Amino acid sequence: MTTPPFVKNYLPPIVLGLSLFTVYLLTMAPGLTWAHDGMDGGDLITAAATGGVPHPTGYPTYLLLAAFFQKLPVGSLAFRTNLMSAFVTVLAAVLIYKIVADSILPSKPELNLCAAMIAGYAFGLAPLIWSQAVITEVYALQMFLTVLVLYLYTGTAPLSNRSQIYLDKWRGIVLGITMGNHITTILLLPVAFTLGSIRPRLIHDSTSQAERIAIGRLKFDTASLFRQFLFCGLGLSLYLILPLRALAHPPVNWGNAVTLRRFWWLVSGQLYVGNLFPARIEIGEILLGVQAWASLLLQQWGLIGLILACIGLIYFFSPSRLSLFTIWQLIVSSGFAIFYRSFDSYVYLLPACISISIWIGVGFGQVIASKYFVQHRLGWAISIILLIYFLGLAACHWPQVDASKDIRAEIIGVQILESAPAHAIIFVQGDEAVFATWYFHYALKQRSDLIVIATDLLHFDWYQKNLRTTYPSLVISSPFPWVETIIIANPTHAVCYARYSEQTYIECLEPLLPLLE
Repeated sequence: MTTPPFVKNYLPPIVLGLSLFTVYLLTMAPGLTWAHDGMDGGDLITAAATGGVPHPTGYPTYLLLAAFFQKLPVGSLAFRTNLMSAFVTVLAAVLIYKIVADSILPSKPELNLCAAMIAGYAFGLAPLIWSQAVITEVYALQMFLTVLVLYLYTGTAPLSNRSQIYLDKWRGIVLGITMGNHITTILLLPVAFTLGSIRPRLIHDSTSQAERIAIGRLKFDTASLFRQFLFCGLGLSLYLILPLRALAHPPVNWGNAVTLRRFWWLVSGQLYVGNLFPARIEIGEILLGVQAWASLLLQQWGLIGLILACIGLIYFFSPSRLSLFTIWQLIVSSGFAIFYRSFDSYVYLLPACISISIWIGVGFGQVIASKYFVQHRLGWAISIILLIYFLGLAACHWPQVDASKDIRAEIIGVQILESAPAHAIIFVQGDEAVFATWYFHYALKQRSDLIVIATDLLHFDWYQKNLRTTYPSLVISSPFPWVETIIIANPTHAVCYARYSEQTYIECLEPLLPLLE
């Protein structure tokens, strides 16, 4: 009996997408959250909602898509942006399914789809991937865009000149858009531009008046490279929305990127350069980073998953676009995660997780396509066993990934604003407290009588200007505005101090001078 085309081609990815989306919804943060080191969520949500510019590197691609999701008539503003993370992660998993399904050819097409499903679940249920699908952060969107770049650059079908030109344009645009979401995409440019510019030679066949492929003969197409580079620049033009937003003087306006110097400071991530290039590099720290790298990857899929990935990698020893791209992606993302000095540097392993998930699917496809499994018709049985294995791992990881009950940020943001007297100046310290306060004060427009100042940013001239624009009545002494000088310059305002470190600290003081009626 022939399997209907819909069942064979569309039902598996639909089941994959809907099941993952259900898992993400059940474990998604209900609002603003700090789960999984997602304290930047308040900054990103507020910037998207107010037409602002978040912390470096500005993330214009994320801002545009988040602003769209924030218009959905469901849940709170934070929930809608959390929802975006789940949606794009599901798209990434489905696209991985497609990549694997197109990359292996077992003896039975149905088993090929099983291997693709395994790859999709290996990706979507890996705790690191899962954790980013249930919070507001830029990394879920980055995963989808990275998989899309991988898909566009690893096709093997020969193309006509017109089709190749069309593909080059889309490759470049998507690369630029991906860099507009996260600057680490630059690590993929060497392999992308190289693989995207190597084409089979087309030889004109005078007999049939048609073009045919000369098998095994390749050429480096400089015109193709130029087109990709040009359209990558077009995609990068998304960064121009940052100075345009800055000109509107939004309340969240990192860098105030209206000059070339400030624009470069923002988009190049100068604030974090010291994390990548520290003054000293200790060998011991590198070894600890490698150990943490290995432990984290083992945690994602267990020993069985990594063995299948190794089988897939061995199969990939015959060079192909997909093998070269995924190997390069694993190497550069792992290196960046190990050398970058940040408490959340582990998130930079997400591209490596993409590569390994694909290898797991390819490796499993090779196992069930082997002569032994085909002769004994064990393909379906082993597929079900492996799926149960990954579901079992997911059940074990559920408590650590579940963010559905994390309302710390919501509680503390409300608590800080409600604790302040009327017309008070609140000096807030630390990313957690600052971004939570911004979310309620700027995005949700609560307690408009208050003046919120992030003390950690006071030394930046752009932030001083931003405060003057946002709060025209606030007197900011110059040239060096410190907390004490601002208090003295605004003696009729009550003053509050707020921060969060394991617990909330809020202290409010009476104004230096009584407010004159």
